[in-house]
Amino acid sequence: MAPLTQVGASRAAASPGRSDDAVPAPSRPGPALTRAFADEWGRVVATLVRVTGDWALAEDAAQDAFGSAAVSWERDGVPDRPGAWLMTAARNAALDRMRRDASQRRRLADHAVLARGRDDGTAPLADVEEEGDEVPDDRLRLIVTCCHPALPLDARVALTLRTLCGLTVEDIARAFGTTDAAMAKRLVRARQKIAHARIPYRVPRGPELGGRLPGLLAVLYLLYTEGYAPTSGDAVVRGELTGEAVRLTRALAGLVPDEPEVHGLLALELLHESRRTARQTPDGDVVPFDEQDRSLWDGDLVREGLAALAVARAVDRPAGPYVLQAEIAACHATAATPATTDTRRVVVLYDALVRIQPTPHVRLGRAMAVAAADGPAAGLALLPGLADDLAGSHLLPAAEADLERRLGRVDRAADAYRRALEMAPSGPTRRFLERRLTEVTPA
Repeated sequence: MAPLTQVGASRAAASPGRSDDAVPAPSRPGPALTRAFADEWGRVVATLVRVTGDWALAEDAAQDAFGSAAVSWERDGVPDRPGAWLMTAARNAALDRMRRDASQRRRLADHAVLARGRDDGTAPLADVEEEGDEVPDDRLRLIVTCCHPALPLDARVALTLRTLCGLTVEDIARAFGTTDAAMAKRLVRARQKIAHARIPYRVPRGPELGGRLPGLLAVLYLLYTEGYAPTSGDAVVRGELTGEAVRLTRALAGLVPDEPEVHGLLALELLHESRRTARQTPDGDVVPFDEQDRSLWDGDLVREGLAALAVARAVDRPAGPYVLQAEIAACHATAATPATTDTRRVVVLYDALVRIQPTPHVRLGRAMAVAAADGPAAGLALLPGLADDLAGSHLLPAAEADLERRLGRVDRAADAYRRALEMAPSGPTRRFLERRLTEVTPA
């Protein structure tokens, strides 16, 4: 089963002369630059934010660095250490921009440490830490800053994914059902709020960090979900997003080892991540869960996920939404075949999840769990109650089509597949629905 919520992310404009739709990678990047963008964008931006204190400058300088790489690497070849090359280029671009801007000259003096980085870019750009901040991970600092409770949740999500992952304004606007211009303005306002409120760029400890955990977990969950089930594009999964979400969740679990929901989220991510290879064909098409080759599941990730879930269970607190979702994922991960899954336990877990988080996606997941336990007709009976809440989403007609197909009612299934196709967001999803439609349509 997939994560239950989907959301997109974006990069937005914030400085004069900057294009809202600009992306740091070239329109036709080579494989090395594409990989470097996925691996290094968040690290470069996060480090520059720390040492300059200027989000727009950091993003613009990172964009300059990737633009330079597109030219230099094509001409001179890919350097041995692409990340170090990009960090040095971004540092130099930040210095150049600060020198050109008279209003930045005083800040340049304050941040002269930029110029002291080693030429290979491997040394930290600055050794200055916020008092009390012992976390040596700029990306974790960045996501905690983005998740400050002064910002609305949607702004936290958008700002985190844009800054850490470099997605486009178009992506996030589509996911939130708004225009590119409106989303760009929303992101600019969020960044300005951080500056005007003087929100510190650090990871707090104790009660202050605990107060931010719900927002942090929500953003990490949405980051993982956007990678697991992208809302746009032609990829079945975006490994750079899922990998970053897992890495950041691991880091957060190390900071708050007694928080069961953090370990629950980590378990949920790892158990889903274990299936990544089996979820798509070599041609990049979706493989439905019950048709996946379970020998392709990553056993190490399954074991790590189950271990994280065990840590969450050991804390004497009622299970929260992430622990419950991880329990559901564990039921599937530990079953040798779909037929041996403890479907009755899955329904019981969904019942508990609905009581504390009765969102439309959770209720849809429960309906499909009931269908697995009691038959497709039982699941179908629950779908009409979701019509208003999931209007405009392909998920409801796709679920209806699948259950009608299992009942052998091909005409009804075909009609539901057509309705789902009208709303399907991405290439892989559309191709899957088209394939199913062909299967139930008489020749």
